[in-house]
Amino acid sequence: MIIAVASAPGLMAAAPAPRLLSPELPAAWRYTEAAEQTLPTDDAWWRGFDDPVLDSLIAMGEQANYDLAGAMHRMEAARRQIQVSRAAYFPQIDISGGYSRSRADGLSLNTYTASATASWELDIFGRLGAAVKRDKAQYRASRAEWTGTQVSVAAEIASTYIQLRVYQAEVAVAEAHVARQDTIAGLAQTRFDCGLASKIDVDQARGILYSTRASLPALRASVRSAINALGLLTARYATELEPMLAAGTALPDYRRLVATGIPADLLRRRPDIVAAEQNLAAAAAAVGIAKKDFLPSLAINGSVGVQSHGHGPFFSRDNLAYSIEPTLTWTLFDGLARNARAAAAREQEQALVEQYRYTVMNAYNEVDNALTAYTESVRSIADCERAETAAAEFLDLSVGLYTQGLSDFTNVANAQVSYLEYTNAVVAARGRALSALIDLYRTLGGGFATD
Repeated sequence: MIIAVASAPGLMAAAPAPRLLSPELPAAWRYTEAAEQTLPTDDAWWRGFDDPVLDSLIAMGEQANYDLAGAMHRMEAARRQIQVSRAAYFPQIDISGGYSRSRADGLSLNTYTASATASWELDIFGRLGAAVKRDKAQYRASRAEWTGTQVSVAAEIASTYIQLRVYQAEVAVAEAHVARQDTIAGLAQTRFDCGLASKIDVDQARGILYSTRASLPALRASVRSAINALGLLTARYATELEPMLAAGTALPDYRRLVATGIPADLLRRRPDIVAAEQNLAAAAAAVGIAKKDFLPSLAINGSVGVQSHGHGPFFSRDNLAYSIEPTLTWTLFDGLARNARAAAAREQEQALVEQYRYTVMNAYNEVDNALTAYTESVRSIADCERAETAAAEFLDLSVGLYTQGLSDFTNVANAQVSYLEYTNAVVAARGRALSALIDLYRTLGGGFATD
């Protein structure tokens, strides 16, 4: 399979230099099926499950999830930091006023002052611009983190919801088999009462019945735990969600046209890769800032003020004082501190280069694993369903033969155990396929749609 990957708005960024990718990514993921998909720019993909409850849960998570809210606040803080850096382009103006009273040699003196000072650093060598560039990159990284959190939260909600439906389906399977096994146990008891069967048949039938019944409390506890987990993910208590999560809803359809994409396009798709790239850009800007510390800085300082002792008009020319001080500052020696800062910035940049390489390779592996898991789990479902059908037929035949006295109860007992096992296997296989599909959504950095 081959998927073409489309970029997500707000995450587009220039791809890093090829030297950062060592070794290079493979050209594409390839599987035997011929299919093609395109990743869209939104999450309409979820509606393909045709499950309004799932859609509602994901919407709740987007509105109230605590992790998502925290990521949003971190993104906003990073955006505000850009404003802080941009403010350095403008002069800083301060005003002050004061009054003092003193006495000396028998004379009292009142002094009134008012002044305004201004300082302005001219960005001749680009140090301030590099700081703004760094903060912009950090903001883009935090925005990618927020987007990635959205993807992760949606995937976590969906995975937990699917697991809940699997637990509920297993409860329904166990209850149905308990009813069937109770009937068979009654049949064994009747045959024993009529002298047509031994007490061993009755004990064996009831042992299977009680074993199946004993599995129900753990399954119901798992259902409750899953509902509580969904409550935490949507910032709601379980009691609020219980009405919409009642049992009886079937698992969503696991069948989707799934293919891979061009791995290099993940650079424009996965939020963690975008974040790693922008963190690397911020580190590169920090190296530039460290280098510019070796250059001089030019600032213009000025002040204007009035000082009066209470004689004559306050704002008279005689009371006015002002100054203008262009200042060129160039540090010649600082104990090699600048050298150490520049070296540290370069090492930090190199560390983020390695982190970027790891993130890209890890993204490829995650997508490949998710695709393989989905493909293989879908293949296993058909075999599980055939095994379930065969087990059901085996049970019906065994009970019929046992009722006619043509077979002993051992075949019935084995058939009951096998039928329950294969029925649960079908439910589990469908749940695994859905979980793998959701994991593919997460690893691809968002939803995808077929043409």
